Amino acid sequence: MTRGFQDPAADAAQTNAPQALNAEPPISRRARFFRGALVASALGLFAAAAAVGMVPQNGANDLPPSRLVQSVMTLSPDEYQVSASPDAPYISETRIRPGDTLAAVLQRLELDDDKLQVFLTHDPSARSIYKLYPGRSVQAATDEAGKLLWLRYIHTPGNESDGQVVTRYLNIVPAGDGYKAEEVTQNTDRQTRVAVGTIRSSLFAATDEAGVPDSVTMQMADILSAKIDFLRNLRQGDQFRVVYEVRSHDGRYAGAGRVLALEFKNQDKNYTAVWFSPDGSANGAYYDFDGTSLRGAFLRTALKFSRISSTFGMRMHPIHKTWTGHKGVDYAAPSGTPIHSTSDGVVEFAGVQNGYGNVVIIKHDAKYSTLYAHQSRIAEGIRKGQRVTQGEVIGYVGMTGWATGPHLHYEFRVNNEPIDPLSVDLPVARSLEGGDKSAFAKLAAGYKQQIELLAKFQQAMPGALASAAVN
Repeated sequence: MTRGFQDPAADAAQTNAPQALNAEPPISRRARFFRGALVASALGLFAAAAAVGMVPQNGANDLPPSRLVQSVMTLSPDEYQVSASPDAPYISETRIRPGDTLAAVLQRLELDDDKLQVFLTHDPSARSIYKLYPGRSVQAATDEAGKLLWLRYIHTPGNESDGQVVTRYLNIVPAGDGYKAEEVTQNTDRQTRVAVGTIRSSLFAATDEAGVPDSVTMQMADILSAKIDFLRNLRQGDQFRVVYEVRSHDGRYAGAGRVLALEFKNQDKNYTAVWFSPDGSANGAYYDFDGTSLRGAFLRTALKFSRISSTFGMRMHPIHKTWTGHKGVDYAAPSGTPIHSTSDGVVEFAGVQNGYGNVVIIKHDAKYSTLYAHQSRIAEGIRKGQRVTQGEVIGYVGMTGWATGPHLHYEFRVNNEPIDPLSVDLPVARSLEGGDKSAFAKLAAGYKQQIELLAKFQQAMPGALASAAVN
C-alpha cells in the first residue's frame, strides 16, 4: 500500500453522503489546540505514564537527536550532526534517499576514505549495506580529528523476532589498517499512543491528519473487515478512536506495533475491538467489548483495498456483448495485488478453468464455498487439498481468462449456488468462554474506559483530529 492511494470507500461516500467529501484542510491553530487537549485526555487515560508528548505529523518517521545530545549542529530535515560534550564523539546521521548510492551517503556524513568504501562494497560481513532502503538511517561517530570511530546502518529499525520487537543494524569499526563489521540486535522500547479522527474524504486522509502510521491504518481496516465494508460503506462524519503500540530504540522511532483497542463509528453504529491473547503470546485475536471474536466466519472482501467494478446480477458481458447473469462481484485492482481467502477452508481446485483463467476454489464446509478468478498467478503452495486460513494470501490479481483488465472475480456459493456476497448475512464467530472470558473482561474494561474518554473528547471538540504519545 503506497502513500497517496485513496481507498475506494471515499468513492462510495461521495455517492451516499449528504454532501461531497472534500480534501482534508491543513492543520490549523485550532487543530493544534485540539491536540493539546488530547494530551490532557491522555494523561487521564494513562495516569501511571511518566511523560506525554505529541506525535509529529508526516515526519513521524524522522529520527530525532538522541536523548544524550545537547546541541543540533545542522537543521536539514533528513540530516543531523550532534555533539554531547566537547570531548565526546562527533555524531552525524542521515537518512537514505530514493536513488542513493553508498558514495553519496558517505559524502553527506563527510567520510572521505576510499578504504572504507571498498570495504563496504566488497566485504561479505558488510553485505547488509549493499541494499540501501530509503528512509533508513546511517550514523557515523568521529573524533575531533575526523577519524571514524564507528559507522552504523540501521537497516531493520523495528522487527518482531521470537515475540520481541528488535532493532537490527550493521556496526562497522576500524580494525588495524582496515575495518570489521558485525550485525547487532537490540531490543526496542514499547510505548502506547492514542488517536482520534473523523472521516472527511477517506480513511487514510483522516489517519494521516491524526498522525496514525499507515501500518496501523491497515490494521484498523483489517480488524473490522468482517463488520465494515471499507470499500463502499464509509461516510462523512464517521469517527475512530484507537490505542496502539509504537517501538523506539535509543529514543528514536522504530516503527508502529499492534493495535491494542479500537472503536469505529460507521453510519451511527459503533464497532469495537480489543487484542487478547489468553497465554500472552503473539497468537492472540481481536474481540469486541462483549468478547465475541471479530474473526467472522467470512470476511466481506478478499482484497484489502480496491473498488467494485461489476456487481452481482444481470449485465452486458464485456467480451461476448451478450446480456447475461454475473455470478459474482468484480473488484478492480492493480495486477499483483494480493488476494486473501475470506475464511478457513480446504482448496477444492487451483489451476486454469475456461473463462476464469487462473482460479482458486475453496470449500469451507458442506454448505459454503468461494471462488477467486482471473489471477495473474496462484500463490506458492496453494494446491488441491491444501488447508488455508482466513486472510491467507492465495493468489494475485491479474486478467487471465475472459477479462478486459486486471481485477478479481469473487463468488460466494451456498450449496454450490452463487449468491450476492454484498447482501448475504455472513455467519458469525463464537464467543470466549470460561476463564478466558473472565480474563478478557478484565482487560477489556480498562480499554473500554479509555475509549469512552476519547469519545467524550471528540464530542466536546467536534472535528478534532489528533493523537498523543504516552511513554
